[in-house]
Amino acid sequence: MHLNKWLVFVVCLMVTACSLVQKSATEMKAPVFVASSWNALPDWEQVSLALSLEALRSECANLKMKPAWQQICAEAGLLDVDNNEGLHQFFENRFTPYQLRNGDGSEQGLITGYYEPLLYGSRKKTKRFRYPVFGVPDDLLIVDLSKLYPQLKGMRLRGRMKGRKIIPYYDRADIDGKHAPKGKAILWVDDQIGLFFLQVQGSGRVQLPDGSIVRLGYADQNGYPYASIGKKLVEMGELTLAQASLQSIRQWGMDHPKRLSELLNTNRSYVFFRQMPNSTQSAVGAMGIPLTAGYSMAVDRRTIPLGMPVFLSTTWPNTDKPLNRLMLAQDTGGAIKGVIRGDFFWGFGDEAGKQAGSMKQKGRMWVLFPKGMNPDIKKKAR
Repeated sequence: MHLNKWLVFVVCLMVTACSLVQKSATEMKAPVFVASSWNALPDWEQVSLALSLEALRSECANLKMKPAWQQICAEAGLLDVDNNEGLHQFFENRFTPYQLRNGDGSEQGLITGYYEPLLYGSRKKTKRFRYPVFGVPDDLLIVDLSKLYPQLKGMRLRGRMKGRKIIPYYDRADIDGKHAPKGKAILWVDDQIGLFFLQVQGSGRVQLPDGSIVRLGYADQNGYPYASIGKKLVEMGELTLAQASLQSIRQWGMDHPKRLSELLNTNRSYVFFRQMPNSTQSAVGAMGIPLTAGYSMAVDRRTIPLGMPVFLSTTWPNTDKPLNRLMLAQDTGGAIKGVIRGDFFWGFGDEAGKQAGSMKQKGRMWVLFPKGMNPDIKKKAR
């Protein structure tokens, strides 16, 4: 069949891409985990660990059956959250810290923030509520060949059928235009740029006219890589790099409504949602568990395995005030790429949005591995 031939061709392209990526990686210094000590973690002895423990407990629902985590999760469930000294002893006894280093040996990376926004919407399209929030289209195909080709693990193609060929799925301009998914609108909202930010954040809440709340979570994506519209505005000379934030981007959109769609379409990526149960108390991360505001973060899972405690040393948004905290790596994001790269989950609402929107800090990171589960330590490129 032509489809089988096409898939073989796609595999060849992907395998070739993999080999090129591997080749380029070997030409550079490899990112490393460097064995560290607890004394190296800034303010470690003074850091409060109660909410860090709560975040760990929540993810033990997924990890507790894994051998390296069984004893950790069992002990975590018995600890007194008010005994901070005891919590420090627990982490020191059960984990070993490894500091992350970039390929060039540097210790710092970019720390940004995200949050769970609130939008206003309706189950029916009206003059006010005219921007649709879409669920996953029926014609969106996901090609996962990792079982047949293990080297493709984590690489999934998204596309659609055209005749007997698989071609790229529609991009943002198409979906917002004449190729909107039929019958897939979960609801409609009244804020075009707010909807865009909802897609960037990956989850949020929508208040309906009767006051009820609909919770939305990430369901899938159209296959295009994320592109920052803040960066685009800087390139256009509309904002300086220091000015670029969620708030300034929103204000630009309000000041230039006729140019807004053109700007948004420069990010061809499009996120589709699913309605979450009303019992969900927070945004749900990539591990399928609710995130803990201020203690969950998104990471690049190519470097940091999901579920790991990560000690973050950074500063509060727009200040030089130290922010040292034990976080849990519980989420991922299209823009979160790199060794020392984190996205700090601030929680729900306007204040969380202000913090998230202005967070562009430098930071250092230590990953806490369960004792006996050592990372692949590479002191230099092979």
